[in-house]
Amino acid sequence: MKSKKRKLAIIIAAAVVLVLGIAALVLVRQFKTFTDPYHEKVAAAGFEEKQAQIGGVSFNYAEGPDNGPALLLLHAQHMGWFSFSRVLPELSRDFHVFAVDYHGHGKTSAPPESMNANQIGANLAAFIETVIGGPVFVSGNSSGGVLTAWLAANRPELVKAIVLEDPALFSSEYPRLLDTIADRSFAICSDYLESGENDFLLYWIEGCRAFFKKQLGFNAAPLLTATVNAYKNSNPGKPVELAFLPPTIRLMMRGMGLYDPQFGAAFHEGRWNEGFDHAEALAKIQCPALLLHANFETLEDGTFYGAMDQSEADRAVALIPGAKYMRIDSDHVIHLAQPENFVRILREFFLP
Repeated sequence: MKSKKRKLAIIIAAAVVLVLGIAALVLVRQFKTFTDPYHEKVAAAGFEEKQAQIGGVSFNYAEGPDNGPALLLLHAQHMGWFSFSRVLPELSRDFHVFAVDYHGHGKTSAPPESMNANQIGANLAAFIETVIGGPVFVSGNSSGGVLTAWLAANRPELVKAIVLEDPALFSSEYPRLLDTIADRSFAICSDYLESGENDFLLYWIEGCRAFFKKQLGFNAAPLLTATVNAYKNSNPGKPVELAFLPPTIRLMMRGMGLYDPQFGAAFHEGRWNEGFDHAEALAKIQCPALLLHANFETLEDGTFYGAMDQSEADRAVALIPGAKYMRIDSDHVIHLAQPENFVRILREFFLP
């Protein structure tokens, strides 16, 4: 009887291995040919990828057709301008959209010493003056939301109104940052810079096993490592785009392949917000402002998982004169989780 059970177990295990092997072969074939379909959709909407030299920074950005007032979009950390691809075609119907890779992200090139809010904010202000040429609406997600607040507070003549898309206000300040899920990623950045390794994306995947298990429901790190290697071998020089991942994780992986870990290390070491107090900045904002607040939670080990808890969101709204608040049942990157809702919100707020 035991012998029969053992044979059955071996047969089942062999079948599972065969099925997984076939699935892996199918996925690898996809990796060799997959390109995110929104590349074509964004191009069809009239967007062009461009570069601009601003001081010591070579900005990479996408510009849409001039169909209305200027709108500057600032992505979340670990991503890039292409993370807005799901909303760019619709937004371009009513706005002249500029989606920018800021320091440490995408194809933008910036010196390591510029990885702080004050320098990035100053360079973005120069981008508005030089490339856009006048006051703009600004919407920023996560770290991009913090930079949006910087612009509104410090260069008010350049900003008409702002939408803060689940910004990491207060939670990204030192030492509060050390209690957040974000700092686990930032610590990996610091470790990588001292490690002597030469592939940050693979290093980051290995260090973020718990994150991927929470997001995807299983220990996906080994699969991701194998598939990233397969994609890179088949598409040398291209950003990594994995077909089987949900959009937010797919675009995060794409962004991490182009990410400068100096940016995350600056957060972990307390340098990114040096000389930039969030509360003082928010109190200086005079333009119309809307704060979008996505979901958050505290994990069993006490780690904060999100951009702001309720007290931090309430504090931000109270500090910004006349600010509006909207709680949204959504993941952190609202424009990817709920693109139609995001477009509607921007239209209604910026173009009432």
